[in-house]
Amino acid sequence: MTIRNAPEGFATRAIHFGYDPLDYHGALNPPVFLTSTYAFDRTDTGSNRFTGDEHGYIYGRVGNPTTSILETRLAALEGGEAALATSSGMGAITSVIWSLVKAGDDVLADKTLYGCTFSLLLHHLARFGVTTHFVDMTDPANVAAAIGPKTRLVVTETPSNPNMRIVDIAAIAEISRQHDALFVVDNTYCTPYLQRPLTLGADIVVHSATKYLGGHGDLLAGAVVSRKELVDQFRFVGIKEMNGACISAFDAFLILRGLKTLTLRMDRHCETALKLAHDLQAHPRVDRVFYPGLADNPQHELAARQMKAFGGMIAMELKGGLAAGKAFMDAASLITRAVSLGDAETLVQHPASMTHATYAPEERAAHGFTDGLIRLSVGLEDYDDLRGDILQALDRAGQ
Repeated sequence: MTIRNAPEGFATRAIHFGYDPLDYHGALNPPVFLTSTYAFDRTDTGSNRFTGDEHGYIYGRVGNPTTSILETRLAALEGGEAALATSSGMGAITSVIWSLVKAGDDVLADKTLYGCTFSLLLHHLARFGVTTHFVDMTDPANVAAAIGPKTRLVVTETPSNPNMRIVDIAAIAEISRQHDALFVVDNTYCTPYLQRPLTLGADIVVHSATKYLGGHGDLLAGAVVSRKELVDQFRFVGIKEMNGACISAFDAFLILRGLKTLTLRMDRHCETALKLAHDLQAHPRVDRVFYPGLADNPQHELAARQMKAFGGMIAMELKGGLAAGKAFMDAASLITRAVSLGDAETLVQHPASMTHATYAPEERAAHGFTDGLIRLSVGLEDYDDLRGDILQALDRAGQ
């Protein structure tokens, strides 16, 4: 590979890092290696690779040349030593958790998380003797008060899904470090282009690469970035022996393709979302807008400090509650009613009955979002077209 001495910018690394076409017959894009297993030149080679004494590929569940390029690139973008690509975002978070916790351990989690992460922590870990405590991590003092000698992991998202709360990564990282707990941050909403939790002190970053990293709604994938010693555990314990959530070579290729336009897409997502957040805030039928880019958002300064820009996700509540929210979604014509996020298309969904349906009604109230909350993933369409669709949908919702 060509050695470059000067530090390269984010977009340059997202396009080039970890791959030299001349190493692969001049192919501009990395080849897709469609193989489940790998041949050894002699018996001892296979034995040494299985013991870890020799580097090389052994089986598709734990490594693939196409996937390795993606992992090298993701680690460089997040500022980590190593990365692991997985078959989904839940594959990423479970490979971390199952590798690190055991019966008797505690997990400390923010009170608002993606619905499947919440269900895993609250319901399923308990079946194996692991206890999860939920606190409001927007105040680091709550973490300091709740963390204890049995706390193995501290888990958060920032901004949180679905209500856009911001957590002070550096402050929580320091508290976690003082108690020998590993701090895990879900960086799906931001991507490393907008926020790099590892540089702020986090130990582990997870992604649903299905979202912005892929960017086109045509794949399922996840990723973990951390120190190499931890990523090795996630690969050879979490993936190889526990959940088997390995990514396909073709999906790794698609994410590599998506990374090439990540900076352009995120800039557009952020620019349009900020404009739409102001439009929504000014509309008489909108009760409240949750977006950290708004100057009157109580966490605006924190978001500006740890994020490059404010992201492409907006949450809102309409006057009239859930009924008005459903009417708004049904009245949309350009905006698509669908879960997921980070696609080129603008998507709208109702968290309480869709992505966060794993929360019981009383849990939703306790964990910080209402039945009337609507989540908007702002896409790449022309701003005027999106604005027009939103305004007509709000008008029809009020009839």
